[in-house]
Amino acid sequence: MTMLGRLLLAASLVLIAQGLAPAHAQPSKPAKPPLPPEQPAAAVTPEDIAYGAYQRGYFLTAFNEATKLASQNNTKAMTLLGELYANGFGIGRDDQKAVEWYKLAADRGDREAMFALALMKFQGRGGPRDAAGGAKLFEQAANLGHVAAAYNLGLLYMQGQQVKQDFKRAAELFQLGARAGNPEAQYALATLYKNGNGVAKNEDEAMRLMSQAATAGNLDAMVEYAIAQFNGTHTKKDETAAIKTFEKASRRGSAIAQNRLARILSAGKGTPADPVEAMKWHIVSKAGGASDPELDIYTSKQKPSDREKAEALAKKWLAGADGH
Repeated sequence: MTMLGRLLLAASLVLIAQGLAPAHAQPSKPAKPPLPPEQPAAAVTPEDIAYGAYQRGYFLTAFNEATKLASQNNTKAMTLLGELYANGFGIGRDDQKAVEWYKLAADRGDREAMFALALMKFQGRGGPRDAAGGAKLFEQAANLGHVAAAYNLGLLYMQGQQVKQDFKRAAELFQLGARAGNPEAQYALATLYKNGNGVAKNEDEAMRLMSQAATAGNLDAMVEYAIAQFNGTHTKKDETAAIKTFEKASRRGSAIAQNRLARILSAGKGTPADPVEAMKWHIVSKAGGASDPELDIYTSKQKPSDREKAEALAKKWLAGADGH
């Protein structure tokens, strides 16, 4: 997982020129209220230069600027150097050096470095795999408000890995991400509300969170919310909206969504029946592991010409030739 979206963004300076009438000019209309005084532009810091170069893809410039700053004990620059070495951006990839820079920044309290170093430890990059050490770093970063660290730590508590299983603690951690709009955390918290793990069971709240996660593009949430929406379970029934979501999720590769879409198209419920498309999605979903004996029987009863069309479309889809 890259830290690109989590690193400090370079300052963007926008200068707005204000046109002023000559002193002797007389307005032909009533004078407008005076414009507020211009605010002084924020000063560009050396950090802005380094991170700005990184964001624009000028990785060697970013490396040179960050190296200068790191020699002055700039923590954010150390984190940036870790990122550059971890990904081989502008320089050769070197996991050991990445770990060294991340650790220097983490020891100085940088939560981004803590999170990145935790991932390195879980992956066994730059040294032996150290899941216990990674979990501790997730905890430290989460305590500093790092959303992704809180989500990952929540998963560990939910699964009882490296820490004692604690659904209540998992829910607290997912809450942090859910409030920040993180769709993965929203979906995870929704599953806890749905099953009453760590929180009081509340299927309405589960659907509310599921809807948010689905809207933000979480694939699992899209499928679960579409099923609930199609059936009207703890949310307003809307077959048309649900079918659109199934279509989106199917195009993104969800075998479950593909199977549901195949069933809908075969039955013609909420949309006109389409045997060819139904069989196509059934074939595709089976390739993804979602078998369905009822659709097998349905397929066997269709016209041979339609089955051939469906098989050709499915083959094209599975080969990626239709642009999905």
